[in-house]
Amino acid sequence: MTKTMWAWAKLLIGAGILVALFLQLGTQSFVDGLRVITVGEIFAALGIGLATTVLSAWRWCLVARRLGLRLSLPRAVLDYYRALFLNAVLPAGVLGDVQRAVEHGQQEGDLGRGVRAVVLERIAGQAVIVVAGVAVLLAVPSLGLPRDIILIILGVLAVIAVAFVAAKRWVRGNTGLSRTIADIRAGLLARNAWPGITLLSAAALAGHICLFVVAAHAVGSTAPIAQLVPLMVLSLLAMGLPVNIGGWGPREGVAAVVFGAAGLGAAQGLTTAVVYGVLALVASLPGAGVLILRAPVLRRLEKAL
Repeated sequence: MTKTMWAWAKLLIGAGILVALFLQLGTQSFVDGLRVITVGEIFAALGIGLATTVLSAWRWCLVARRLGLRLSLPRAVLDYYRALFLNAVLPAGVLGDVQRAVEHGQQEGDLGRGVRAVVLERIAGQAVIVVAGVAVLLAVPSLGLPRDIILIILGVLAVIAVAFVAAKRWVRGNTGLSRTIADIRAGLLARNAWPGITLLSAAALAGHICLFVVAAHAVGSTAPIAQLVPLMVLSLLAMGLPVNIGGWGPREGVAAVVFGAAGLGAAQGLTTAVVYGVLALVASLPGAGVLILRAPVLRRLEKAL
């Protein structure tokens, strides 16, 4: 399968999931997801988004610096905001990350290392979500999830694992095995690297869960947070599937399934995921300002920093 065919296949699968949800649950859940958002949720999304973006950008700084690249936190925050916005509004869902990786690598005179820094930073964040997902699976009896749901989630984990292996092979094919292993050890596994990266990733995940809680409360959910958090972790885990449209698709499908299995209703799960998706887009909107204003003003600011 060519790259173009795979790109279209990913979009079609993501769209197919959304269409299936439309047919199964109707369009009201999507409409309700837009109606329930108030100014309070918007400000909450912007505040939580600022926190998670700074945490993620800080993680990128740690990885990049461990690989010998210069990257200030203010510049990383600006680039991360821009990447989040582009990821949210462009179908592929990763083009913002590609841009920040290539631009940083070119500016530092080492394109390959700039790309690897972003790849490793994203892997670190996803790894924490995977660990959290596995922890939730270990608590399956308390969630009351049926066997088929467990198989679906295990399938998600398997796909993410395959994606990591594919990414590793791609990097290996372009840079050499020894260099790749050296960068992984220096950027992620070093004693003075992994504790900070893990802590930042866990804190960023907590921020995403908080945004999901805001979405659930906006929908009118009265379920206790202790019941909601595992369902939200599994929904966030589904976002790691490379078959989404700007983040949409698997997240909504898994949310509908796990909310339904937990007795909260598939429609409520779908609406919660829709509200989360809209709030995540709102949280990324400062990136639009960065995209518009970056050149000449922000470049002068970067030089001063």
